[in-house]
Amino acid sequence: MLFDALLDEINGRLAEPGDVPRQERLYRLLKDAVLAGRLGPGARLPATRTVAARCQMARNCVAYAFEALVAEGFLVADRQGTRVAELPRAAALAGGEGLPGLSRRGAGLRGRSVQHTVLPFAPGVPDLNLFPWQAWSRCLQRAWGEVRARELNYAPPGGEPALRAAVAHFLAGWRGVRCTPDEGFILAGAQQALEACARLLADPGDRVWVEEPGYPVARATLQGAGLVLEGVPVDGDGICIQPADWHTRPPRLVCVTPAHQFPLGSVLSLERRLALMAGARAAGAWVIEDDYDCDFYHGAGRPLPALQGLVADGPVIYLGTFSKLMYPGLRLAYLVLPRSLAPDFGEALAGWQRAGQAVEQRALAQFMESGALLRHHRQMAPVYRARQEALRAALAAHFPGWSVRGGVAGLHLVLEGAASLDDRAWAQAIATRSVVARPLSVYGMEPLVSPRGLVLGYGVADARQIPALVARLAEARF
Repeated sequence: MLFDALLDEINGRLAEPGDVPRQERLYRLLKDAVLAGRLGPGARLPATRTVAARCQMARNCVAYAFEALVAEGFLVADRQGTRVAELPRAAALAGGEGLPGLSRRGAGLRGRSVQHTVLPFAPGVPDLNLFPWQAWSRCLQRAWGEVRARELNYAPPGGEPALRAAVAHFLAGWRGVRCTPDEGFILAGAQQALEACARLLADPGDRVWVEEPGYPVARATLQGAGLVLEGVPVDGDGICIQPADWHTRPPRLVCVTPAHQFPLGSVLSLERRLALMAGARAAGAWVIEDDYDCDFYHGAGRPLPALQGLVADGPVIYLGTFSKLMYPGLRLAYLVLPRSLAPDFGEALAGWQRAGQAVEQRALAQFMESGALLRHHRQMAPVYRARQEALRAALAAHFPGWSVRGGVAGLHLVLEGAASLDDRAWAQAIATRSVVARPLSVYGMEPLVSPRGLVLGYGVADARQIPALVARLAEARF
């Protein structure tokens, strides 16, 4: 009688519309009944002919379901027919009640996700409509045409040799980085590159200094590696480390964005650069130089070279990506290691992760060697400069007396307000007007004391539309 009721229920479920074949659905329904304890150990199942008649399906379909369950061990076939196998505590496997939740680390990341959008004022997004897709497509086609079996396996540890050589040449002329191909490593995006530094250069419980405010994803990556984060304030000259800090709370890692601090836009002064290098060397710490926003420089004269090139064999790990010069979805980044560390780091890196994107790496090497990357930069630099100028003018008109920070490099400005400003509510109101603005307070480790305002990216904002777009910001605020 029990199985009669179950067959009636199964027959009703099989009649429901769906894309899964009926024999597969019968198999799943019977397995769920066993796991839930509705078909207990030793229970006899009717003959396949009987089940087929009750469920109005072909006998071979029922036989398929029975045979699959016998093969997996849920049912046992013997001379008397088919019965449920002896499965101890099978009912405990069914249902979603009592399932464990997120870890404390995972729970802390809830609500911190960044909306990926290309609406005006979304920070960190280049204008993908102006990317030279045809030139890039030709490089991809050529790379795929050269593919052999090995390129479909994992990529060489550290990256494709052609791309490592192209990156070393590019960084030497672009940012004054001291680098040979053997000292540069290609990874799948900035987050993986930072995680590699956290896991291969530090141990769980080690202290890492981070800029306050700073990039939330970088903080989450470091915390995920078990490191203890301590915020160091940022002012107009960049990260502000007190000399006593090196003795009272020495770090293992110091993460900085010296070229254009994210999000405030400060440029680390030469005095502080020298002090940072000296302090890190004395404390036995590594400086991770995230050269975020270095691709587009808008200031007068030449930009300051990378911190990594300041002294020979300094305690600096240089990190950069192609997300602005190319496009974010490419997910390729590079690390430059000191010569003394590179061999050991390379061996450790090969033991920690398996590299991929071999074809894309070869295509990017060709794209760089052909000069297409530099041509794209020369075309985009004046476009972004004009957009920043338009944004500054519009902000001055609609927000007189407010502070506008950053802009020496990169693709965003910061509109800073009073400490009492509810920038998160403001950002929500702005989102209803087809504009995106990131509240400045989300970048602070301590939101209650972090600066307030808006982080405004101009990468995808047309200069002619910016005045009207800024007017929407003002409407949402007042």
